[in-house]
Formats: sequence, C-alpha cells, structure tokens
Amino acid sequence: MKLKITLLFALIFSTVLLKAQDSLMLRKIYDEELVNGQCYSNLHYLCKNIGPRLSGSANAQKAVEWGKKLMESYGFDHVYLQEVMVPHWVRGAKEVGMIIDGKNKISVPIAALGMSVATPKEGITANIIEVRSLKELDTLGESVIKGKIVFFNRPFDPRFIETLRSYGTAGDQRNAGPAAAAKYGAVGVIVRSLTESLDNYPHTGATRYAQDGIKIPAAAISTKAADQLSIMLRRRKLPLIKFYFKQNCKMLPDTLSYNVVGELRGSENPNKFITVGGHLDSWDLAEGAHDDGTGVMGSVEAVRILKALGYRPKNTIRAVFFMNEENGDKGGIKYAELAAQNKEEHIAAIESDLGGFTPRGFGFTGLSVGQFKNVTAWKQLFEPYGSSRLVIGGGGSDIGPLKEKTPGIILIGFDPDSQRYFDVHHSANDVFENVNKRELELGTASIASLIYLIDQHGFN
Repeated sequence: MKLKITLLFALIFSTVLLKAQDSLMLRKIYDEELVNGQCYSNLHYLCKNIGPRLSGSANAQKAVEWGKKLMESYGFDHVYLQEVMVPHWVRGAKEVGMIIDGKNKISVPIAALGMSVATPKEGITANIIEVRSLKELDTLGESVIKGKIVFFNRPFDPRFIETLRSYGTAGDQRNAGPAAAAKYGAVGVIVRSLTESLDNYPHTGATRYAQDGIKIPAAAISTKAADQLSIMLRRRKLPLIKFYFKQNCKMLPDTLSYNVVGELRGSENPNKFITVGGHLDSWDLAEGAHDDGTGVMGSVEAVRILKALGYRPKNTIRAVFFMNEENGDKGGIKYAELAAQNKEEHIAAIESDLGGFTPRGFGFTGLSVGQFKNVTAWKQLFEPYGSSRLVIGGGGSDIGPLKEKTPGIILIGFDPDSQRYFDVHHSANDVFENVNKRELELGTASIASLIYLIDQHGFN
C-alpha cells in the first residue's frame, strides 16, 4: 500500500515538474521573440527588397536565393533546395474594365484572375448577365448565356464568425465559374472579389479550366464596383447593360523553381520530422506580406528561436518555404513526394497561411480521441499568451499532400484572428505596412512553442 502511495506521489510530482519546465520554456520562447525577434525585419526585407513573388518570376527566384542564405546565416544544421517545376503565368499590362450604359462609359477596377487567358487585343464588349451561383447557370442555359459576359456576384456570407468559412462558400465562383460559364457559350466572366470589405481593390486568385474545355477570359471586380454594376442591371433591363474589359495575361512554359528547406537535426530521432512552413510565392498585385510573407518568416523564425535558446530537439525540425501554393500547389506536392521516396517518418506538419494577425490557437487533423485529449492539456500553457484555442480541423494547402504520402502524420493549421485577413488577401493592400509587429511576433512565438511541445511530448 505504501509503495502504491509513493508511486502515486512520484507520478504527481513528476507531472507538476514537467508542467513547470514547459511553462518556463514557453516563457523563454516568448521573451526571445519579443526582445530579440527578427521576423518583422526579415518580412520588411522580403516585401520591400524583393516584393511580389509569383511562381516562375525573377522575384520568386530572388526570394529563393535570399531565403536559403537567411537559413544558412542562422547556422541551421542542413539547408538545401528542392527542385520543383512550376507554372509561369504573367499578368501583362494593367487591365481595363468599363460598364457601358448607352453612351455612358464608367471605368471600374478589375484584375485578371490567375491562370486566366487574355482577351482579344481589342478587348471584349458584350451584354452582361448577373448570377449568384454556378447552379443558376444550369437554370438559365445556353439560350440565355451564349455570347454574354457572366457576372458572378455572390458576396461573403456575413453569418460565419470565421471568415475563412465565408471565403470557402464563395470561392467556387472564382475557382470554377469561368469554366462552367464557358460550357454555356459565355465569352467572358467577371467575378465579385472574394472579400467582405467594400472597397475599390480587386482581389485576384487562381481559376481552373477544364483540361480539354473552352477557356474564356476572367477577371475579378472590386466589391464597390460589383454593387454598382448590380444596381444598374436591376434598374435597367432593356437595352441590356454592356461590359467591356481587356486583359493581357498569358501562360509561359513551366519553369524550374525550388522549395527552401532548413533543418535542426534531432538528437534522439534524426529520422523523425516536425515540419513548419508557409508559401514563398505570392500574387503579383502587392508584396505578399500577409499571404504568405508572415507565414514563411514566422516559420523560419520559430526554428531560429529554438536554436537561439540552445534547445536540442529530440526530432528533426524542418522549416520549409514552399513554392507555388497560389496557382498550382507544386511545392507542397513535390515535398510530399520526396518525403515518401526518402521514407521519412513525419510526426507533424504545421502550416501558417492565414496572415500574421493576433494568434488564437491551432487546428489539428488526424488526432485520435485520446491524442486530442492530450493536446488539450496544453491549453493551460498557451492561455497566458492568448493562443489557447486548440480545436479539431486544421492544416493547409502545402502540407495537405503529406497526409496521403506519409501515413500517421498530424496536420496542423496556425489560426490567427481572421477578421481582417480578407481585407488584404490577393489584393494591392497586401503590403508590409498592414502587418502589426506585435501580432506577428506573438504568433511566431506560439508556433515555436507548439513545435517544442510536440517535440518533447508527441501526441500520445
């Protein structure tokens, strides 16, 4: 009996001691970032000295070269590049868009959707028809749509608290709308920008054509202009409002690019990996500050923090700058392929691709009930720092391919506050000046803390 009591007290004491050690380590992580952090200054360099980084561009290559040097300067154990072929789409000269109401011509802000084809050199002028869903195309049919420009005008659903859900429910009109409209003979597509903000900034993003389908030009229109166009269409049925737009984008041959990888080797399990990353590429309308400059700079900074503290990880920790998330996901696919080829055992992969706003917590995919219970025990450690929302469901486009290629991996998405992300997402507003230093640093420290806890305790 005395032995059982002694063992129980020993277990309780060791658990308390372990929590105290973890709490102390998290405090050190946050202190290192808040006092000596380099994430914000690195982001400034990426945005201002390199700028937009669309896959296949010269700036994307500059970012790769600089990213590799940055990891090397931190003294990571191994820094290298992974070759990946990526699509090379270019926007060309600035787009022109106009609402034509009889003799009146009203200029409106538009931006070609990524991967779209160009209009003819003279542009396209046609009657325009407004729809709210892809299903509505089926109802209208070819007799109504043929020869017209289709205007997809479904706004964000404001009832979702997490704006990513609003983005998800509105995104099909950009992703699949042009291909669907082409089937019914449309000559072009205009899509309401995917944002809840009312402004005059068009938000670009990729569209996808059927491989053997007809390709028609497609552009995003600002939300204010979309509302204006919708009102005009409702007020004046005959003669129909016309729309004119001209864009000069084109596809070039695929080009060679790279994922950038830096490692801290594991002291006990060097062949087991914890990956943290974001995507280095960005759209071409701005600097890609939140999408995803904060993600890549936060990821490498999280690893730098652990090294600066003299932490020796049990497992190998990897920071990855993925290439081509925005218009192809080629970097994430290649990373997963190489992981499978090399028979790597991945414990977890963390992605930061929702901006550098105030950290709220993390979402997990792949945990068993028991594992999730163990993870929720970490809430107390995160509570002093505001990052204690640990929930089921998370990941990211770049780490998603790992799920199929590396069985047993836990995918994790970093979840910052979402309310402002789509104000800047894919638009000319995604610049360094719209990133808050303090928020970025707190998020970076929370990521480093999660890496530490996973490395120390795993999920079981």
